[in-house]
Amino acid sequence: MAVHCIAFFLFLLLLLLLSSPFAVYSTVTSSLPGFHGSLPFELETGYVGVGDSEEIQLFYYFIKSERKPSEDPVMVWLTGGPGCSGISGLAFEIGPVKFELKEYNGTTPTLLPTSDSWTKVSSIIFLDQPAGTGFSYSRTEQGRQASDLKSGQLVHQFIRKWMLIHPEFISNPLYIGGDSYSGKVVPPAVLFISEGNDQGVEPRVNLKGYVLGNPLTDEEADNDAGIPYAHRMGIISDEIYESLVTSCKGKYFLVEPSNIECARALERFDECTKDINGALITADKCHPDLPYPGPECQTYFYTLSYYWSNDESVRTTLGIRKGTIGKWDRCNREEIPYEEDIDSALPYHVNLSNRGYRSLVYSGDHDIIVSYVATQAWIKALGYPVVDEWRPWMDNRQIQGYARTYANNMTYATIKGGGHTAEYKRKPYYVMFKRWIDGEHL
Repeated sequence: MAVHCIAFFLFLLLLLLLSSPFAVYSTVTSSLPGFHGSLPFELETGYVGVGDSEEIQLFYYFIKSERKPSEDPVMVWLTGGPGCSGISGLAFEIGPVKFELKEYNGTTPTLLPTSDSWTKVSSIIFLDQPAGTGFSYSRTEQGRQASDLKSGQLVHQFIRKWMLIHPEFISNPLYIGGDSYSGKVVPPAVLFISEGNDQGVEPRVNLKGYVLGNPLTDEEADNDAGIPYAHRMGIISDEIYESLVTSCKGKYFLVEPSNIECARALERFDECTKDINGALITADKCHPDLPYPGPECQTYFYTLSYYWSNDESVRTTLGIRKGTIGKWDRCNREEIPYEEDIDSALPYHVNLSNRGYRSLVYSGDHDIIVSYVATQAWIKALGYPVVDEWRPWMDNRQIQGYARTYANNMTYATIKGGGHTAEYKRKPYYVMFKRWIDGEHL
């Protein structure tokens, strides 16, 4: 009887959603401009209306798992920023296509398949959020106002509504993932979804945990950790480091005006780091002729994404609503009214650990923006016992990084030679994710 009641309730909710002109709109395509031949995966794009009156229209790219979508996990992926499009995750970091790195010639940039996409083992929803990101938009000025907490709440709304239109995935394991700034959005989003389940919000989803890469967790602490990281990596000398420690006393970027010695030490630090590629310290830093670099620079991929996403044939294929977004930006930080209302995500990790959720936290060890020094520090602060000590993890008999497992179902891993996101060294990130999502030992 209970099963029939729940089914009827879901049916009524579905009718309500379908009766709204803004709630959900989607299209499935087997081809993309720039990709030669049929796509080797199933792509669905669309909008889900969230907010009190569905004034916020969140755009998504959904790719079914290429293994066994009826059983494999579903993951919602949030790119950082805030305000960076899901295209970054899909075409640069963990998705099944990438741009061919060659000079733009006026035609649609070429897309190539990848062999190390996380969609090999999991269905992934790449989400443009908050409103103003990628192709997501708001019909009201109030809907454009965004924050860490609001983003988490809207991701919660999004996944409930998305599942109503995709009931075949309601029982699949659900994970929320992201990198960089999403370290302040993923944990509250997971908590809101968990609390919704506790409160009986329908449809109940099979939430299992979360994934975070080089995540911003506590901005002040993460920034300060760049100092010891630079010293460990040989970027600054012992003398500069000792001067910083002595004069700044651990608070490197909140300098009192009277602390002249600290200010001078920071000037020396800046001289040593200003021309470092912060996202991958072993890579050259591009000094572009504005507005974009040339194809000799890896970030030319970003340039190609602008040409591709602003192509009318691409927008038509993706089902973008005309008049909603003018020029597409990969990262729209400056145009989104955004409040950083979570000082530290650490309490959310504690809450989620107490609720028993699995988590994978990883660091590309050549990133100075959110370094492994910062991430290891807050994980240590959680105080959970280690159940599997620090060890190398291997692939093809080669060390790919190091890992440690904790009693709170958290796995921490590093990627040897990895950067701020997975785009700089994709293969080991895929191996790491596959083993973890499948419950295997790293």
